[in-house]
Amino acid sequence: MPTPDLTRAPRRRCRPPLPLAVLSLALLHAHGASAQTFDLAGPLILKRTPQLQETVPPALRGDQSSFVSGERISGQPDLQTEVTGDAQLRRGDMVINAEKLSYEHPADLAKATGHVRVNQAGNEYSGPDLELKVESFEGFFNNVRYRFLATGGHGDAQRIDFVDQSRSVAREATYTTCRREDYPGWVPAWMLSATTLHTDTEENVGVAENAQLSFMGIISTPPFPSLSFPLNSNRKTGLLPPTLGIDNVNGFEIVQPWYWNLAPNRDITLTPTFMSKRGLNLSTDFRYLEQGYNGEARVDYMPDDTLRDRERWGIWTSHAQIFDPKPLGLDSLRGTLNINRVSDDDYWRDFARTPSLTTRLLANDGTLNWAKGDWTGQARALYYQTLQDTTTTSKLVPPYNRMPQVTADYNKYDWNGFDITLNNDFTRFDSNPLLQYQKYQYVAAPNQPSVLLTQPNAERVYSQASISRPFLTPGTFVVPKLLLNARAYSFDDPLSVRSDAQAYQKMNGVSSANVTVPTFSLDGGLVFERDTNFFGRALVQTLEPRAFYVYTPYRDQSAIPVYDTAANDFNFATVYTENAYSGNDRIADNNLLTLGVTSRLIDADTGEEAARFGIAQRLRFSDQRVQLPTVPTVEKGVGDVLMGAQINWTPKWSLDTTIQYNPDTHTSTRNTLGLRYSPGPYRSITAAYRYQADSTPGAGDGNKSFDIGWQWPLNDLWGTKDENVGLGRGLGGGRWYAVGRLNYSLVDRKMTDGIVGLEYDGCCYIGRIVLERLTTGQVTANTRIMFQIEFVGFTSVGTSPLRTLQTNIPRYTPLRQPVPGPSRYTNYD
Repeated sequence: MPTPDLTRAPRRRCRPPLPLAVLSLALLHAHGASAQTFDLAGPLILKRTPQLQETVPPALRGDQSSFVSGERISGQPDLQTEVTGDAQLRRGDMVINAEKLSYEHPADLAKATGHVRVNQAGNEYSGPDLELKVESFEGFFNNVRYRFLATGGHGDAQRIDFVDQSRSVAREATYTTCRREDYPGWVPAWMLSATTLHTDTEENVGVAENAQLSFMGIISTPPFPSLSFPLNSNRKTGLLPPTLGIDNVNGFEIVQPWYWNLAPNRDITLTPTFMSKRGLNLSTDFRYLEQGYNGEARVDYMPDDTLRDRERWGIWTSHAQIFDPKPLGLDSLRGTLNINRVSDDDYWRDFARTPSLTTRLLANDGTLNWAKGDWTGQARALYYQTLQDTTTTSKLVPPYNRMPQVTADYNKYDWNGFDITLNNDFTRFDSNPLLQYQKYQYVAAPNQPSVLLTQPNAERVYSQASISRPFLTPGTFVVPKLLLNARAYSFDDPLSVRSDAQAYQKMNGVSSANVTVPTFSLDGGLVFERDTNFFGRALVQTLEPRAFYVYTPYRDQSAIPVYDTAANDFNFATVYTENAYSGNDRIADNNLLTLGVTSRLIDADTGEEAARFGIAQRLRFSDQRVQLPTVPTVEKGVGDVLMGAQINWTPKWSLDTTIQYNPDTHTSTRNTLGLRYSPGPYRSITAAYRYQADSTPGAGDGNKSFDIGWQWPLNDLWGTKDENVGLGRGLGGGRWYAVGRLNYSLVDRKMTDGIVGLEYDGCCYIGRIVLERLTTGQVTANTRIMFQIEFVGFTSVGTSPLRTLQTNIPRYTPLRQPVPGPSRYTNYD
């Protein structure tokens, strides 16, 4: 059999009937298409083509070829072509189908009648007759039914006038995103009616004049003189939907945002809010994304709060910038600036939905980060605004401001087998008088007097050097490590110490202090593996015993003030560390051995961890005398037992638990248990139990609570099957969802926080109603009702609870999520 000629076979296979081929050549000539010479003897070569671009460039539109087909074709070359019976005219991303079609070559005018259908880059139009200039897409369509690709929005119009490829004007038009049902008397759940409807697919904006919105065919809004809406999810300038709300503190709320799209990388939102119990609040939110820097700035201002009888304001800014490091000889140089300031102490309680949320410590800081080889560093200024609870007499002690803080860190790994680190820190600690002159009581060892001292502002220089030599094999690891911690203080005022103990009296009246503490640690462990099988599942089981020894000699630090130090939480991440504290004011004296073992079950096929079990305990060979104020000495002996488990046997179920057990008192000092069940999309139930014993008997600082959160389709109760409607589109229409989260204090026997609500997915609209109660103080709470109707792909009315649901409900998934816009080829004709 002879070898086929690959250069000729495609030409024979694709050659049209003779009359159509002649007509196509005539249309090519009419549009000035240049002739191409094909080398039939050479091999085929793939070349890039603009034919499949999402948007045809304007420069190429004039060079596009036209193709017509039909049952019968007649006409005069270069003048007119008549096509009848399944007539079609195709040019670029536009296709016209009709029973009869005529094309006037000199005017580039197409006239079509009888079941006319137009597909223009995925947007569809259909009706009885059409006149259209093909190249410029100018013309009109009578009694037309249309559908936009980007949103799925569709409707009817008496007439559509096409201005160009992007713009059109529809007369006596309707618009909805509800899926059209094919039965007599169908009415969409919501519909926009307008005398004139302007659409611009390039700007993705629709403007309806003399517009009216109807819902369920019963409720209709008053006519709007002009109403604009997006044709996709892109930003556009104009009024955003107003929101209404009811709050037990602010009263009835009306919010009317106005959005200004300044540029593709800058925008601003102005949001006036009227509160019936307070007055008018104006919010300004500016965002920017520039080359090398970006950020956001928000300012809220209320000239007269009638409830508090004062002026209220808040400022929140965040800025990040990348600088050119070359002039300084650095590898990188980055800076950030964050400002959070409000007018008064009650702001966190009265305006809990501002960017500060319910935070009472507002950080204001500027940082400059740099890197050069193995060195990294930071220069920082940090200032706190502390908001006190005016309903109680107790005060929140603010942390120290760092004005400034300068760090320089060196990290060198695997230098001849050694790992070397050097951390340096200079900080100026500054505070307000509430903290500066507060007296702290130190609890000394048994039968020793307690100590009272003041804590002035100070400067501290801190350095920590470490060197380690890891010895690693596939089944073992041993890491000896040496550390040296040194710090020096310079106090603004001499220390004032009251105690009869001579060890403390030597610090009385001093203006400086320093301490150097060495540490040695040895970390080692084994890793055993074996193949096993549980419940018919092939697994790899590990057994990983570990021993961690640390020795730090005692250095008296009790009379040195505490500026940034706190005790580490006792968990599996901190039980194998050298120091019991975070921060640099205390280095715990330790002579202890931590023993632990971990076992993991790993899926042999995927490598996923199906389960993890661990236990650890500290054996202390001497008392830990270095403590924070009011904390007694930790005596030598056997410490608490830490046990934990994480089970993720299937993606549906997850269990996480931790137990801290005291072998001396035979009681648990802390228990946590978390359970999650997520069998599928939009189905999730999480439950957690937390118990924390008092730090000392009768202290009252413990916690015992139960927390549960959920999102679940109620239609499961009557067996409604899920629909495959695409990613981020819910489970189908006609479904109710229950959402909520409840936190119950078993100590106080009351609900501390609660959110409960319902969502309804009506395909083209979503209804939400949510009741929220959040505690804002020991005796106060905010309660509000949020109700919203979202007309999918168009607008929404009411107060959106989405931020509340996403923040408070674990694994909550919105019923509609942004997805990439459809390609014009998804609706290719």
